[in-house]
Amino acid sequence: MQTIDLRLDAGWIVPVEPAGALSGHAAIVDGGRIAAIMPVRAADEAFAAHTHVRLPGHVLIPGLINAHTHAAMTLFRGIADDIPLESWLKQHIWPREARFVAPEFVYDGTRLAAAEMLKGGVTCFNDMYFHPDAAARASVELGIRAMLGIVVLDFPTPYASDPDAYLQLGLAVRDAWKHAPLLGFSLAPHAPYTVGDAGWEKIVMYARQLDLPIQTHVAETMLEVSQSRERCGDTPLARLHRLGVTGPGFIGIHAVHLAAADLDLLATHGGHVVHCPTSNMKLGSGIAPVAALRARAINVTLGTDGAASNNRLDILGEMRMASLLAKVAGSDPAVLPAHEVLEMATLGAARALGLDSATGSLVPGKQADIVAVDLSASTALPCYDPVSHLVHVAGRECVTDVWVGGERVVADRVLARADEAELTARAHLWQERLK
Repeated sequence: MQTIDLRLDAGWIVPVEPAGALSGHAAIVDGGRIAAIMPVRAADEAFAAHTHVRLPGHVLIPGLINAHTHAAMTLFRGIADDIPLESWLKQHIWPREARFVAPEFVYDGTRLAAAEMLKGGVTCFNDMYFHPDAAARASVELGIRAMLGIVVLDFPTPYASDPDAYLQLGLAVRDAWKHAPLLGFSLAPHAPYTVGDAGWEKIVMYARQLDLPIQTHVAETMLEVSQSRERCGDTPLARLHRLGVTGPGFIGIHAVHLAAADLDLLATHGGHVVHCPTSNMKLGSGIAPVAALRARAINVTLGTDGAASNNRLDILGEMRMASLLAKVAGSDPAVLPAHEVLEMATLGAARALGLDSATGSLVPGKQADIVAVDLSASTALPCYDPVSHLVHVAGRECVTDVWVGGERVVADRVLARADEAELTARAHLWQERLK
């Protein structure tokens, strides 16, 4: 018999590739990677595991991916509710950021966010915020994968003075951390309306030279689109395309108010859309045309946005919200069935971040990013379809165990790499400062 590191037996395994649920199967993990997904009886005959975990009432799924966050903004959770986006940014968020955002803030806020996400089954997040070095330290410390965005703005902040300074600071962090196995980097200009043409041209140059994806907020509100048409005669996405931004490495966040020509552009030239249903609803921004995007074979994935505009970093919750919102928006209950929403939150997200060869599904050779979701409680019974239950029944409180690269970073709902009492104390300290 072959000796391996870890064997996980569960009531069901949902590998995503292929779609559907397997019962009576085990996940075999060795060297941090998935070695096999196979029937329990076959595993009994083939492998002896150093660690054997039996979870008969659970479903195992690939680690969820939060494809859009501002992780450190968890420290702003609930600080400015019920306000439209423009006022929310200019009157509440940007002034507080100018006063408080520094490496210590980003480190503590990202640790708090990573803890919340891991306990909710999120094993990877795509971030966009200042001081990415502090976010990198926090992510590695807690054992979560992260794609860290190099923020670019036209206007000065305490972090940087102009687009060149933002780029140089961010690229220096990339150079320092580019060999860290859990980290990746992208270029993350905030939005078309906060970066001018000259800044975008430099971003495109660096993206091509360094083979980095570009992520940005785009077409989030009707005001953004109308102002773009007035100023340059184009939709925000059309302007970005003219500047060379779009293509297979482009990640458009929100994309709520897309014109028909915008959909044509994405379908023709490639690119990905991150749907943030809860944040879009909370800010009154609108409903993204998810069904229309998917009908054109445009990859759509899910994000929470920051906890300041969502209040939760909960991808299981976003899955249910996205499914229901698409159904009511199109008056069609067949839109976004459970298995499609799960794919959006796992393999689709990995594809958008360029990580689909490493994570996003439970197939041999990929990193063992695995989440165990408990479906044995009376509130989840009976269970006829575990995939449906993941979207329409289970919540993040059902997540019991999480592995990232084969390491158990959440064990029986307890973080393995962080002291939650210390995280709580730091959150209270920041609350007193921010008040």
